[in-house]
Amino acid sequence: MNKFIIILFFISMAGIASAQDTVHYSGNTVANVDYHHGQLTPVIGVHSKQIFRANREHPELADDFGFTYNHAPMLAYWNNTFYVEYLSDKVGESLPPGQTLLMTSKDGEAWSKPTVVFPQYKIPDGTTKEGHAGVAKDLYSVMHQRMGFYTSKSKRLLVLGFYGICLDGHDDPNDGLGIGRVVREVLPNGKFGPIYFIHYNPKWNEKNTSYPFYKTSRDKGFVQACDELMANPLMMMQWVEETDRKDPLIPLHKDYKAFNFYHLPDGRVVGLWKYALTAISTDNGKTWPTNAARAPRFVTANAKIWGQRTSDGKYATVYNPSEFRWPLALSVSKDGLDYTNLLLVNGEITTMRYGGAYKSYGPQYTRGIEEGNGIPPDGKLWVTYSMNKEDIWVSSIPVPITEKADVHANEVFNQLPAGKELEKWNTYSPQWAPAAIDKSPDGERALTLKDSDPFDFAKAERVVPVSKKLMTDFTITAGQNNTGMMDIEFQDEKGTAAIRLTLDSAGQFRTKAGYRNKNFMNYEAGTQYHIVIKLNTDTRFYTVNVNGKDVLTGLFFAPMLSVNRIVFRTGDIRRFPDADTPTDQDYDRPNAGEAAKQAVFYIKSFKTSNY
Repeated sequence: MNKFIIILFFISMAGIASAQDTVHYSGNTVANVDYHHGQLTPVIGVHSKQIFRANREHPELADDFGFTYNHAPMLAYWNNTFYVEYLSDKVGESLPPGQTLLMTSKDGEAWSKPTVVFPQYKIPDGTTKEGHAGVAKDLYSVMHQRMGFYTSKSKRLLVLGFYGICLDGHDDPNDGLGIGRVVREVLPNGKFGPIYFIHYNPKWNEKNTSYPFYKTSRDKGFVQACDELMANPLMMMQWVEETDRKDPLIPLHKDYKAFNFYHLPDGRVVGLWKYALTAISTDNGKTWPTNAARAPRFVTANAKIWGQRTSDGKYATVYNPSEFRWPLALSVSKDGLDYTNLLLVNGEITTMRYGGAYKSYGPQYTRGIEEGNGIPPDGKLWVTYSMNKEDIWVSSIPVPITEKADVHANEVFNQLPAGKELEKWNTYSPQWAPAAIDKSPDGERALTLKDSDPFDFAKAERVVPVSKKLMTDFTITAGQNNTGMMDIEFQDEKGTAAIRLTLDSAGQFRTKAGYRNKNFMNYEAGTQYHIVIKLNTDTRFYTVNVNGKDVLTGLFFAPMLSVNRIVFRTGDIRRFPDADTPTDQDYDRPNAGEAAKQAVFYIKSFKTSNY
């Protein structure tokens, strides 16, 4: 009941702030949660990649533990390296044991296997919490961290976590009654310094905890970096949920969650919290208005919202624009206050393979690189998030951010500069179903979609100029014709498909004709097919030509006013979950950790034009 009261309070505060001098949304686009993509137009060039895939059956393929609750990732860029930290529990949210792991990447593409950075922590037997009847016995801590990294002025990278206490499945790790916050240094050689407590909650100290206090370190530079961190009110605001509620370190003692901030051009600081609560500080976070207000016309609920300044001097917020945790979307502002549009970052929901407490569906709890924690040289906006509180993903978003294609596609992938082939493509790339540039059997580079994931698929989509009469020309080779599949869809700006062609697992090339499928030719493994498709949205007819021969004249299976994108996908479109799906999944999928026989498809060229 208390949570509902708090939510109603937040909503009632929405009218307090002036819409001209607070974060607000002035656009006219909203998400439709009946679709995982919300019917939003994608930002061009977003590459979404699964960097960790939970696996209980084969933990050696995952984290070596087989934990299936993985959530709250944080991101930093330091020493020419990306760092992602995330917390992990065995099965469900805040159900011990818990630990925190770290992954690294030099390029954002190839990621290391997770390394435990803060291990499981034994709570002393007999530990109790005020107001709770439970008593700890053979109990381990759970991790909870709203702040993952801090880069000091001396360029030291600190990684942080919080050891919380949950005496049962309904207890809260961030009630101010946990043990305390820990810290260690990430060293330039990739190793870690010792673990220290940087801050204790009441009743905990050096005598009754397992790690020393940071002040005891002989490394004066490390101690100085920790002191510097604790002197920064914008850093301390991120500790509010986990520390003692009356802690003098915290500038604003309110039950606001998941603080995020960025600076405006005039030096003021915008603060963002869950439920799109927002406030502005005029003294770099030392003081804040007594009450935050809900950002006018922002739609979001109790998942995190991320805001930052982008490399072109504009601003972006990334969040779930609904009362659910899908889709993952982005809004842009020129001044950091007035957000004018709503675009898609990730509109897929991986099948949840493992049930567990409070495992919400969707791409959620997004975080980018906090001010001071590094600037990737590519100028992109990088974000990390969990999918279903199970797997960890990253997305790279090109800057400037745009959804409009000015020219048609004209791509022969082997002739494009290496590393630049997919700049105009959007990719969705699970670990077991990658979508990337790879060598085709003849040694030339091709857009390659591989799939051995029974619960997910690879996807690549190309946004093109909005067209009523479109010709699409591409070459494709299937590595097999007895397993896997490839859908080729033509969609409008809202992601509505009107044409779907399929290379299926029985060697048939088929089309969706109304609610039936129509086979129109066989295809062979290892054979390259040059396919030309002409469509007309006014007549709703399309033709398919393969290797110079007309093989099909068909009718759209759904009306569409114009074409905006072409999608290649190695699995069926997903409708589950939806807005009426039960909140908690309490079951595991059969054979959740097993791979399927791999299917692979090579696209060597792709061109579009009007005719």
